[in-house]
Amino acid sequence: MKGERDRRAVVTGGAGFVGSHLCERLLDDGWRVVAVDNLISGAEGNVAPLLDRPGFAFLRRDVCAPDALTDLPGGPFDLVFHLACPASPADYLRLPLETLETGSSGTRNALELAARDGARMVLASTSEVYGDPRVHPQREDYWGNVNPVGPRSVYDEAKRYAEALVTAHRRARGTDTAIVRIFNSYGPRMRAGDGRAVPTFIRQALAGEPLTVAGDGSQTRSLCYVDDTVAGIVALAESNLAGPVNIGGEEETTVLDIARRIVKLTGSSSPITFVERPGDDPARRRPDTTLAREKLGWEPRVDWQEGLERTIEWFARRAA
Repeated sequence: MKGERDRRAVVTGGAGFVGSHLCERLLDDGWRVVAVDNLISGAEGNVAPLLDRPGFAFLRRDVCAPDALTDLPGGPFDLVFHLACPASPADYLRLPLETLETGSSGTRNALELAARDGARMVLASTSEVYGDPRVHPQREDYWGNVNPVGPRSVYDEAKRYAEALVTAHRRARGTDTAIVRIFNSYGPRMRAGDGRAVPTFIRQALAGEPLTVAGDGSQTRSLCYVDDTVAGIVALAESNLAGPVNIGGEEETTVLDIARRIVKLTGSSSPITFVERPGDDPARRRPDTTLAREKLGWEPRVDWQEGLERTIEWFARRAA
């Protein structure tokens, strides 16, 4: 039986926002970790503090390449986390083919590695598989309302296909897999220019610029601080659930209210302005997290004010 220090994990997208926090959590828990990232939307600076830690390795590779995961150092592995994928609208609209390829070839490569090593494979999926939902809050058994040829389809359908591929691998080959659907995670290491609401509003507020709210700001989101997101991912990995399992915040708030909260917490005098709302932008978004609470014992621990304060502090230090 493996000792505490012999457990090995691979994190694709390990230099990304959530991926880098996951790598850090795994190291803290005694895992040896190999992070794989091609840096098209991640940043090596996210894992720079980890490079000197024992048991951590970073490889700049495209997870979609045929041999990207066949010769990783430090194997065989016990866990394979597949987080690689452009996740913000700015990124997946800029990289539509790469996004689809990561959901298909990248997912297949991660599954093949897990099957080879007898590892458990965890797919990081998204609330976007629900599209612009007609069921509220969103339960895991809801099939979604997705426009397959709309502006967001490259991301939505990449994740839906990845879920189908993971499920087929589990049924046909017996691969130990799990699917986590992540809702509106935020926190330090988000890119200021990635186009998502929280980092955009914080950057604008700290710079004294107008906060640009899409539409009238009445669309809702359910924010989840990144530490809580990662705790949910780890809890699922350490369980025997196949999922999918929703991991996200339980407080539903409007985008306009998020902007107002950030203005208040930063002490900014920035006004709020309204811009055109993107096509297929979901009107409401809140997870039903009953399954995660009952089966994983998971629930968010960091409330919105503490989470936003930590995130603002991190952005302010970088701006300084």
